[in-house]
Amino acid sequence: MNGAPTRLLAEAELSRRGAVIGLGAALLAQPALAQTARMLGAFYDVRGYGAKGDGKAIDSNAINRAIEAATKAGGGTVVVPPGRYLCFSIRLRNNVTIVLSAGAVIEAADPAVHKGAYDEPENDMEEQFQDFGITHVHNSLIYGDGVSNIAIVGRGMIHGLGLNRDGPGDRWHNKPDWKSPKELGITPREARLRDPKERAVIGRANKSIGLRNCRNVVLRDFIVLQGGHFCVIAHGVTNMTIDNLTIDTDRDGIDIDCCRDVRVSNCVVNAPKDDAIVLKSSYALDRKVICEDVTVIGCKTMGYVMGSLLDGTYRKSDYNSVDSVGPLGRIKLGTESNGGFRNIQITNCTCENSRGILMGVVDGGTLEDVIVSDITMRNPVNHPLFIHQAARLRAPAGTTVGKCRRVKFSDINVSGADPRYPCGVAGIVDGPIEDVSFTNIDVTHRGGGTAEDAARVPEDRRVSSLEVSFMGTLPAHGFFARHARRLILREMTFRTDAPDARPTIVLDDVRGAIIEGIVSQRPRATAIDARGSSDITAGDIRSFE
Repeated sequence: MNGAPTRLLAEAELSRRGAVIGLGAALLAQPALAQTARMLGAFYDVRGYGAKGDGKAIDSNAINRAIEAATKAGGGTVVVPPGRYLCFSIRLRNNVTIVLSAGAVIEAADPAVHKGAYDEPENDMEEQFQDFGITHVHNSLIYGDGVSNIAIVGRGMIHGLGLNRDGPGDRWHNKPDWKSPKELGITPREARLRDPKERAVIGRANKSIGLRNCRNVVLRDFIVLQGGHFCVIAHGVTNMTIDNLTIDTDRDGIDIDCCRDVRVSNCVVNAPKDDAIVLKSSYALDRKVICEDVTVIGCKTMGYVMGSLLDGTYRKSDYNSVDSVGPLGRIKLGTESNGGFRNIQITNCTCENSRGILMGVVDGGTLEDVIVSDITMRNPVNHPLFIHQAARLRAPAGTTVGKCRRVKFSDINVSGADPRYPCGVAGIVDGPIEDVSFTNIDVTHRGGGTAEDAARVPEDRRVSSLEVSFMGTLPAHGFFARHARRLILREMTFRTDAPDARPTIVLDDVRGAIIEGIVSQRPRATAIDARGSSDITAGDIRSFE
C-alpha cells in the first residue's frame, strides 16, 4: 500500500516539473524522476534502442525505433543523452518530444562517406515555382510530414556536416525551353528524375529540420551549426513556437512558409550567406496559401563568418553575394509571395552587420497589416528598411500583380548605414506601394553623397526579384520613394558624419504624402525633391545647426 502513494506523488512531481521547466527537462535534472518515468513508460532513451553515440555508428535507425515506440504508446519523450550521433533521416511522429541533452550532437551523415542514404524528396509537381530545396522536406536530417504535437527541445546541437548547402533550382513555364510533364506525356516524378541535377541529389539531404502540414510544434533551446540550405523550414504549419534557438550557418536560418500562428522568439541567427529569418508564401504546397499571424520578437540576426557566433569571435564576413553588396543575415518577407502575407509583427529585434529588413511581393499575392517596431540595427550593408513590389510572377500562368499595403515601421535606430542605400519604398506603375508609414526612425551614416548622385535616376525595373540592389546608389541620403500612394514620414532623423549633396527625401511618382518632424543636415528648401508627385504635405522640417 505504501508504494501507491509514493508512485502517485512521483507522477505528480514529474508532471509539475515538466510543466514548469519544459518538456523532458525534469528527466534530465532528476535521476529519481527519470526512474519513475521509465516505470511509467513516458521516456525513451535512444541508447535503449541501439544508439551508440560514438560518432561512428549510424544511429538514425535506433532513434527512429525510439520515436516509433513512443508514438505507438500514445506519445512520449525520446531522450538523446550526451554523445555524437551520426544520422541519416530522422522521422518525427505524432505526440513525440525529442530532448537533446546538453552534450548531445546529432550529426548529419554524408552519403559519400558513410553507408546509407536520406529519404527521397517527396513532392512531384507539374511545375515547381520555387527552388528544389524549398519544395521538399523528406530530404532533411529531421523531418515531420502531417504530424501533430511534436517538439525538439534541449541544449544539445544539430551539426549539419553532411548536408548540401545548395541544389537544383526551379522548373516552371517561364524557363527557357521548359515543357510540362503533361506536354511530355510523362508523370511529374518522371520529369523530375529526367533532370540530372535532381537525380544527383537523391539520397542526400539539404535541410536540418523540415516540416510540412504539421500542427502544434515546439522547437526550443538547441543549437544548429552549419545547417545546410535551410536550418529550419516549415510549410503549412499551424501553431508553432520557435524559441531560444542559436543558429550559426552559411545559408538560411529559419524559413516560415505558408504558415499560420507562429511565434519566433529570442533566437540568435548568424547567416552570412543567406537570410537569417525569412517569411515566404511559396507554391510548395501545390496551391496558394497565405502566411499569416506570425510574430518575430526579441531575436538577433547577423552576418559574421559562420562559426564565429558559437566561438565568440564575431569575425566579419567578406561574402558579397551575387550583387557584390555584402553579407546577408537579414530578416525578410517575400522571397516567394504566391499566397501573400497578413498580420505580421517584427519587434524588439537587433540586426547587426547584415542586410536590412526587406519585404514585398514579386509573385502576386498581397502583403498587408505588417508592423516592424523597436529595432536596433548596426552596420547594415544595404537599405536599412525597404518595401519592394515587382512583377516577376514566378507563379501559375494568369497570376496578376500583387499588392503591398498597410505597413508600419516605428521606433527604429540605425547606425553605421551605407550612404548609398537609404530607407525607402519602390513599387511599379501598376502596383504602387500603399498606405505605409515610417515613424520615429533615426538613421546615421557617413554621408559624402555627390551632386552626381543627387542627379541619378535609378532604374525602374518592373520584372525583378525582391532584392533592389539593381537600383544602385539612390539620389536621396535619407529616404527614397517611387510609385507609392498615401505615404507617411513622421519624426525621422537622418544624421551624416560628412556633408551630403543629395536631398534628404526624394519622391518619384508619389500620390499623397505627409512629411513632418524631419531632421537632417539639409535646410527645408532643399530637403525634399518631389519628382512627378502630387498632394505632398510637408510640415515641420528642420536642419542641424
